Amino acid sequence: MTAALISWGKGRRAAAAIGAVSLGLITLSACEKPTALATVTVGSTTVQSEATPGCDGEGKVLDKKTIESCITKQGGKSISVHAGEKVRIGVEPDVAKSGWIVIGGGPVMREPSKDTYRTFDADTLFQQQNPQTGQTTYTKEVTLQVAELGDGEGGPKTMWHFTLKQAN
Repeated sequence: MTAALISWGKGRRAAAAIGAVSLGLITLSACEKPTALATVTVGSTTVQSEATPGCDGEGKVLDKKTIESCITKQGGKSISVHAGEKVRIGVEPDVAKSGWIVIGGGPVMREPSKDTYRTFDADTLFQQQNPQTGQTTYTKEVTLQVAELGDGEGGPKTMWHFTLKQAN
């Protein structure tokens, strides 16, 4: 009789272990891969954002219509910037490996970067050049677009938007 109880106990433990493993596998299969984050830091303030809705190609280059739609989007997470401050923009290592670029009112970066972060002068980011007159003016707000580039395929795979607001 004792032998029957011992094997029954082992059976329950084995069944419980199999149930726990099965539940864990089901839970993991239901998880989606999170989108990469981009980060903007000014002074001691940091904002992070997942890809702008509709602007994540999930590893594939965005089609032309989607790119045009994403480029015209405004907004995103916002952060205040004082004159003379440094703006640091960072991306995750996987994004850096693909290459990335920042655009805002005009090209901010001349060449794509493979670094995980870059630093910019706030004053430069708020400059707007009029293409007809060539005059430079300053704006109170600018939307920066951070774009992960496709691996030699041209065009971005993912885009993030951030709004920089000039603080008084």
